[in-house]
Amino acid sequence: MRHFHFLPPADVNALVLAIKRRPELWKEDTFLRDYPQGPFGEIESIMLRFPEKRVFDQEEELEKYKRGETQFDQHESVNYPAFDILHEARSLVFGLMALVQGERLGRVMINKIAPGGRIYPHADTPEHTDYYTRFHVVLQSAPGCLFRADDEQVDMRTGDVFWFNNKLEHEVINNSAFDRISMVVDIKVKP
Repeated sequence: MRHFHFLPPADVNALVLAIKRRPELWKEDTFLRDYPQGPFGEIESIMLRFPEKRVFDQEEELEKYKRGETQFDQHESVNYPAFDILHEARSLVFGLMALVQGERLGRVMINKIAPGGRIYPHADTPEHTDYYTRFHVVLQSAPGCLFRADDEQVDMRTGDVFWFNNKLEHEVINNSAFDRISMVVDIKVKP
């Protein structure tokens, strides 16, 4: 496979149990789901770490932000309250950082796709993909949950940990009878 690389699987049971005990966390943040013209309209998210949320009304303002011509560091993420509440995520996140010798932790979010739902085809911005490397930790999945990057696809399985090339067009389709839950972790690694 050219667009995916699997790392050793993770024991995700403690984090999955913690999430199930706190279902209200799915409703606390709708930024991705509500983002205008975004591919995430069919998901729910729990933000653990994320940059300051900004929606740009004008393309010029967005381009200045991307070029770093504003006071905000677009690569800086901050801890959200859920990162303390779901402390079981920390060992997975920091274990992954140690494994890949990460230098900086970026976004960490948990995304849920209901049966029949999807994340629509998209490619992440070059500003983000050139800086961070994206990893997934699959917290819950069942046969039929497909992740496609360009011309390759994988059937996601609970406990899988993998890198994928998010510069390419990618999408997730949940054709299973269960929620697909995955933790996205962005890490700056040495080139």
